[in-house]
Amino acid sequence: MAFDVLDEHEQGELVQKWLRENAISILIGVGLGLLLIFGWQQWRAHRASHRLDAATQYEVFSADLDKKDNDAAKAIAAKLASDYADTPYATLAALRMADAAAARGDNDAARSALDSAYSHAGNDALKTLSGLYLARTEIAQKKAQEAFDLLEKLPTQGYAALRSELRGDALVALGRKAEARTAYTDALTNLDAGAPNHAFVEMKLSDLGSDQKVGEEKKGS
Repeated sequence: MAFDVLDEHEQGELVQKWLRENAISILIGVGLGLLLIFGWQQWRAHRASHRLDAATQYEVFSADLDKKDNDAAKAIAAKLASDYADTPYATLAALRMADAAAARGDNDAARSALDSAYSHAGNDALKTLSGLYLARTEIAQKKAQEAFDLLEKLPTQGYAALRSELRGDALVALGRKAEARTAYTDALTNLDAGAPNHAFVEMKLSDLGSDQKVGEEKKGS
C-alpha cells in the first residue's frame, strides 16, 4: 500500500515504529551535534581569550620598552614568542626588539630578533615586512647573497618599493650593477614623488651612472 494513501492513524503508527527502531541513532546524532556546537563555541571562546591575553602582554611589553626597561621587555617578547606565536603580537614584539637593539648598536641582537619575527610571522604581510628588515640587516653585515636569496622567496604582495630598493642594494654589493639599476628604477616607480626616501633612491640610482656606463662596466667585468 502506498504511503500517501495511509490514514492518519496508520501514518502515526509507522512514524512511532520508525522512531522506536532508530531512537539510539537519533540520540547519538543529536548528542554529537550538541557536542560539535559546544566544542566550536568553546574553541572560539578560547581563541578570543588567547588573543586578548596576547594583546595584554604586548601592551605591557610596549610600556616596558618605552621606559627603556629592556630586560623586562625582552622577557615578555620571549613569552609572546613561546606562548603566543600564533598571534601577530609575537612578530610585532620581535620587530620592536630588533629596532631597539639596532638603536643601541647591538646588531647581533637585532638580527636575532628579526630572525624570530620572520619565523613567527603568521601572515604574508608580516612575513614580508620582517623579511625585508632582515634582508636590510644582512646587507649591512656584508651578507648580500643571503639577503638577495631571502628577498627572492618572500611573499610577492606588498612593500614593492622597499623590496625593489633592497634588491638593488644587494645587487650593487654583488657587483651586478645593471640589474641594480633596474631594481632602483622599479623602486622609484612604486614610490610617490613626495615619499621621504624618494630622493635617496634617486641618489642610489644616480651613483650607478648611465645605462651605457653600467653596460661598459658589465662588459669589462
